[in-house]
Amino acid sequence: MKRLLEIPEYVEDVKRVAFLDLPWGKLRGKTILVTGGTGLIGSFLIDVLNAADLGCQILLLGRSAEKAKARFAEYWDSGLIRFVKWDASAPNLPTMDGPVDFVLHLASNTHPVAYATDPIGTITTNVIALNNLLAMAVEKKSARFLFASSNEIYGENRGDVELFDEKYCGYIDCNTLRAGYPESKRCGEALCQAYIRQKGLDCVIARLTRTYGPTILPTDTKAISQFFNNALKGEDIVLKSEGKQYYSFQYVADSASGLLTVLLKGETGEAYNIADESGDITLRDLAKLIAENAGCKVVFDLPEAVEAAGFSKATKARLKGDKLKMLGWRFSCGIEEGIIRTMKVLRIVH
Repeated sequence: MKRLLEIPEYVEDVKRVAFLDLPWGKLRGKTILVTGGTGLIGSFLIDVLNAADLGCQILLLGRSAEKAKARFAEYWDSGLIRFVKWDASAPNLPTMDGPVDFVLHLASNTHPVAYATDPIGTITTNVIALNNLLAMAVEKKSARFLFASSNEIYGENRGDVELFDEKYCGYIDCNTLRAGYPESKRCGEALCQAYIRQKGLDCVIARLTRTYGPTILPTDTKAISQFFNNALKGEDIVLKSEGKQYYSFQYVADSASGLLTVLLKGETGEAYNIADESGDITLRDLAKLIAENAGCKVVFDLPEAVEAAGFSKATKARLKGDKLKMLGWRFSCGIEEGIIRTMKVLRIVH
């Protein structure tokens, strides 16, 4: 079994982002606080910052130093990462000495079982932990704060548009357990706006769409993650609905490059969709693509009650990425290529 940074395809993805034409000088020699750094997107992003060789330091906030050390073993002792123990459910932040020039709040429950089994933690990470980080950024006079929001803030498509732009506002039934995730992301965005107006903090918002890639965690219960896990085990892919849901999906390298573009080039107070129409696909067709790659079948099964409680009710959620493209962002990996690259790397890793 190889590690990610030993696999040429993964290193190629990392370097492609690290060598993009971005104003990297803004980060050179700076201190960057990152939450969610061992997650799907955060871990890829930290690999990119290491490859970019900016002489910066990452304050990695997380629950487990052992987990972080295992993930970033290749450069753990290089001076790039300083681990700070932190639980997102804690009422306060730990004390942090020295400057904090940039903050990237990526930590969040982002899959159905977590929404259903930890609804309080889902909300508090997106609101209370965010508020603590924003207050800290004001105190530290941080240059910029990036809040990783979600396509889920748009809710259900009202049937009046095909693609959600940043001003769209669909329907969410707030009086449900499942609403904790999208509603807390909405509240988090409003909280960022409040800090901009009241405290003068420079904030930008990145609305990530459904992301996949070789950094998918084994504990992730999102549909696409389960599809990959089934395929890797040589099992049939289990589709727990008719699969008519029509969503935007994004390869992790493009999500990471989008985050960096928003961080380094976005306008204060603005929200940006990170998505491209080339990644739009129904769940049924997505399952078929992965099954064809793995040589297995797609079967249908009803979800367990706990899992079903965490499922999104949106049947069409496609994002319009034109606003981010105006900043120069371009996607690099369509859905078919992304699935092939993900499966190739995951087969080696697992």
